[in-house]
Amino acid sequence: MAEHGKGPLAGIRVADFSWVWAGPFCTLQLAHLGAEVIRVESMRRVCVTRMLPPWAEDRREPNTAGYFNQYNQGKRSILLDLAKPEGAELAKRLVAISDVVVENFSAGVMERLGLGYEELKKVKPDIIMISMSGYGQTGPLRDYISYGPAQVPMAGFSTLTGYRHWDRPMHLGLSYGDPNAGLHAAFAILVALWHRYHTGEGQYIDMSQWESTIALVGDALLGQQMNGRQPPRLGNRDPIISPHGFFRCKPAEPGTLPEGLLPEDRWISIACRTNEEWQALCQVMGRPELARDPRFATLEARKANEDLLERIVEEWTITQDPWEATRKLQEAGVAAFPPLCNKELAEDPHLNARGYFVEKEHPVVGVRKHGGIPWRMSDTPCEVWRAAPVMGQDNDYVFRHLLGLSQEEIERLRQAQVIY
Repeated sequence: MAEHGKGPLAGIRVADFSWVWAGPFCTLQLAHLGAEVIRVESMRRVCVTRMLPPWAEDRREPNTAGYFNQYNQGKRSILLDLAKPEGAELAKRLVAISDVVVENFSAGVMERLGLGYEELKKVKPDIIMISMSGYGQTGPLRDYISYGPAQVPMAGFSTLTGYRHWDRPMHLGLSYGDPNAGLHAAFAILVALWHRYHTGEGQYIDMSQWESTIALVGDALLGQQMNGRQPPRLGNRDPIISPHGFFRCKPAEPGTLPEGLLPEDRWISIACRTNEEWQALCQVMGRPELARDPRFATLEARKANEDLLERIVEEWTITQDPWEATRKLQEAGVAAFPPLCNKELAEDPHLNARGYFVEKEHPVVGVRKHGGIPWRMSDTPCEVWRAAPVMGQDNDYVFRHLLGLSQEEIERLRQAQVIY
């Protein structure tokens, strides 16, 4: 049981063999919900996210990587060489006292290590195991290696994202398949735990990250299937809503924006879903006559004259401070907000008032601000109980306290480089 013992998953232990982003993002949700997550790491193959920026004070070390430290809050870490027979046996002993096993290697890797589901359920018959491979455990692509950036175009996003009239692929800007797969996997594990609670049965979950990403473009798939054509790229526009997009605002005074932004980098997003919201926008802009103009009076008319409509809206926004315009529009019932850079997010008064950000003492980098838990539960409150672990931080806790190894055994395994 985790030291903090809070949250709806308090008392659940997760043996986390995952790495990079998708798997750790899954187990982050479980840690947030109160599970004791034990990351099984290796010096032979250090997690990719421990080697990516940003680094604290630009110290390029595995324990200073902000990327890793964000997505592994509230977890434990042990260092174990699974390629050695004694390492695999120790992993099985950990599984025997765990409830869930998570891995996101390519198909077949865990089996080759002697840690496939059929082997693990021999030591823990009701274990719940999820494999989050790129393409699933079956099918002609099962042995292919996959990372999130490749899943974006494979799921069709790169033909849907981009400016109007573009004829080339466009990336989303992040490996969207990874966190999306992590959330799908966490939900699947919760369902499996619920099933085990009622039946006593564990199960194996074969999850394809590719398929979970494709699930997000259902409307585009239906557009092709039902209408026989590829949905067009719309830039910031919406297929139905108008106006819908980003509009340039009044330039800032020099030196008042975060470093890297130019004075003209000030925008506001505006979306009018109904005629009433469009009429409210017209009032705020001081152009009430536009609401009666036949070119804009209905949604269909606004879509037909969208180029002109956007020019008119921007004639107003270019004279406005984005935050002041947001206040006026929101008070009038119009959805509007400025796009935020990272610094603005970190300092946002609303997020800070809700306690979204977490500041925990890390053994190497000290106190840092990290994104926390985006939900609140009244009866089972959740918390980030500690910062992300340094490599092998919990060796003593796991090997001595949980597995009962003597100090002599641990020292022998260290000498043999089974544990580090």
